[in-house]
Amino acid sequence: MNKRRIRKIAVLGSGLMGSGIALHFAGAGFEVLLLDLKSESNNPNQIVDAALQKSLANKPSNSFHSSVVKKIMTGNFTDDLSKIKSCDWIIEVVVERLDIKQSLYTQVEQFRKPGTIITSNTSGIPINMLAEGRTDDFKKNFCGTHFFNPPRYLRLLEIIPIAETDPALVDFLMDFGQKFLGKQTVLCKDTPAFIANRIGVVSMAKVFELTAKLGLSIGDADKLTGPALGRPKSGTFRLTDVVGLDTAAFVIQGLKQNCPNDHLLQTMQMPEVVQYLVDQKWFGNKSGKGFYVKTEEKDSKGKNVIHSINLSTKDYGPDAKQNLESLGVSKQIEDLPRRIQAILKCKDAGAELIRQTLGFLFAYSSFRIPEISDSLYSIDAALKNGFAWELGPFEYWDSIGIEQGIELAKMAGEDCASWVSEMQSAGANSFYKKENGRLHYYDVSTKQYLIVPGQDQQIHLQYLNNTKPVYQNDELVLHDIGDGVLCAEFKSKYNAIGEGILRGLQESVKIAEELGWNGLVIGNHATNFSVGANLMMIGMLAFQQEYDQLDMAVRLFQQTSMRLRTSSIPVVAATQGYVFGGGVELSMHCDEVVASAESYIGLVEVGIGVIPGGGGTKEFAVRLSDQIKNGEVIIPQLIDKFKVIATASVATSAFEAFDYGYLLKERDRVSLNSATTIYQAKKRVLALQENYVPKSARQDIHVLGKNGLGALYAGAHSLFRAKYASEHDIKIAKKVAHVLCGGELSMPQQVSEQYLLDIEREAFLSLCTEPKTLERIQYMLENNKPLRN
Repeated sequence: MNKRRIRKIAVLGSGLMGSGIALHFAGAGFEVLLLDLKSESNNPNQIVDAALQKSLANKPSNSFHSSVVKKIMTGNFTDDLSKIKSCDWIIEVVVERLDIKQSLYTQVEQFRKPGTIITSNTSGIPINMLAEGRTDDFKKNFCGTHFFNPPRYLRLLEIIPIAETDPALVDFLMDFGQKFLGKQTVLCKDTPAFIANRIGVVSMAKVFELTAKLGLSIGDADKLTGPALGRPKSGTFRLTDVVGLDTAAFVIQGLKQNCPNDHLLQTMQMPEVVQYLVDQKWFGNKSGKGFYVKTEEKDSKGKNVIHSINLSTKDYGPDAKQNLESLGVSKQIEDLPRRIQAILKCKDAGAELIRQTLGFLFAYSSFRIPEISDSLYSIDAALKNGFAWELGPFEYWDSIGIEQGIELAKMAGEDCASWVSEMQSAGANSFYKKENGRLHYYDVSTKQYLIVPGQDQQIHLQYLNNTKPVYQNDELVLHDIGDGVLCAEFKSKYNAIGEGILRGLQESVKIAEELGWNGLVIGNHATNFSVGANLMMIGMLAFQQEYDQLDMAVRLFQQTSMRLRTSSIPVVAATQGYVFGGGVELSMHCDEVVASAESYIGLVEVGIGVIPGGGGTKEFAVRLSDQIKNGEVIIPQLIDKFKVIATASVATSAFEAFDYGYLLKERDRVSLNSATTIYQAKKRVLALQENYVPKSARQDIHVLGKNGLGALYAGAHSLFRAKYASEHDIKIAKKVAHVLCGGELSMPQQVSEQYLLDIEREAFLSLCTEPKTLERIQYMLENNKPLRN
């Protein structure tokens, strides 16, 4: 059996997408050959080198770590195309012109090894047209692989085969994309714009039409079709400015030309302002003006005032926001299905926009089966992972009920595809259902519920809702996830860590130990693992000067951290999104961490005027002690640890977290696919429990005392003199130094973990009495950003 293996990948084309894809491949550990046109300058690779450097400089970063660029070799088509012989996968990412792509394929065929995978990242050209005139071996190993921009952050990878594509290749890429690239792969038919753009872009166009028709401002429309619907805050019009109105208009026009039988698309009318902006070449961010424009005028905070275009008058001005009940309601309800139901009950123009938007979406999506996909789950997966929607079209529909969805479509003047009513007649009352911890979908062709593929290496806690929890309180649910492993899921708002989570974790460990479980995973499916300790609780106790209660709260956190450290069963954390403050402290005290690549990890407590008090500062002292080798000068490592905490450094990926010391190479690991982190963490628990030896609280932590304090104090004062830090920053930094060095000890010596926890807690509590710390806490609670005072 010929088993494909990928070691080296050639990326042909280094533009925005090409460079982004190359960096993602390199971040996943693969060698990359990145080629583009030959430059006429002294450096023949100037075009590709400049494009790669531009992509590296992008904010937020297109790469998981700055070092990944070492895996990328650059070159040009004229001198270096022959090097594709050494590559296992060749992906073409050049300009969207059929003639240029086909010309490049002719050259590729001269050097490509038979059997090598060859794919195109085209977003609009039919894949079968690209393959015309190619050899049988080329066609057999050819398909579309459509990444979304930016490739690092958007998880969708559309796989589009042609009739001649080897089915084994399709299966390989579907699996490879998920396991090795962290993507949600979706199988598409070779139809215009494939799946995500076909529905996503047409839905955006419908919002253009409805916003003008209902007389709404584009700012209100963006809030309603963005956060209110569980979608990115860019909404519809601002997203179009980011993508480029010229690009969006080109795609919409192309769809109308290439989909003559799509009656919903053909009857859609774009507001005149769209063509007006295109004619003026006001395409959005790329031209400095689009639906929105940044003015020279400054607001009270010194920021440029943003004006929006009036869809009727075509004039720019402050956004003509209406006092919409629907918008107010949307901000009050966190649960998305409940939020949508509440909005639908409102009577204003904003609610009407949502009703008609969803009604159109339901009707349009139903008619796309089987045209663009045979399965409704593929459509949902494409929109969630390509457009970052919280729910896909059929999931939205399920959230309000099939019957109400049909009514919304009728109110929008549309009918749904006949298979929907046939499904109802057969007694099926939802598109999805959960059974035995797995998600099943209604299959239109067989008229049966089938299991959604790809769940073998995933654990979805929400699918266990019908199973009674092992334990729960208001802030934590303890699940049985099989094979004798428990999973503690945080349930507080933003997964902020309060008394409920801390006591719940202690109870979870106790249950696992006393009832013979194999171990514990700490993980959840929220956007963020945890934003840290419950700041409202800390602030309330500090403002009311309830220092005894505050001391008890900090002790409880420290005790919980140490309970995880010294448990008789293995504990593994599975993280994603924000892992801040207390979330970091808990994870550092687990046996291991399985971190999603998109984990943003940092001890950020100095931003609110305190130090990490749940064992985090102590743990950095422990890790520094473990780094020390006999006879080694350790002041540089001490300064590095100090800087991380004192500057509230946040790793912008799990890979970067190793540099800061939040993760350790010898124990922690990274999962590129965020959907598998809890499953991977469970595997680690089972591996560890085979020969698990419980840990005891340490008594051998080497600290430097006054020898180290002198160096850290000097460094802190140099920051103050250079005006990089305020006087209060320095006070906090000295507290960090105090704990890391073990306090005012006269000479280096060994101390216990408990000793360090005690001085950590004392430092935390002393800072909570400082007026400037109270100002920082209040400002963070009111503005959700730190105050520098």
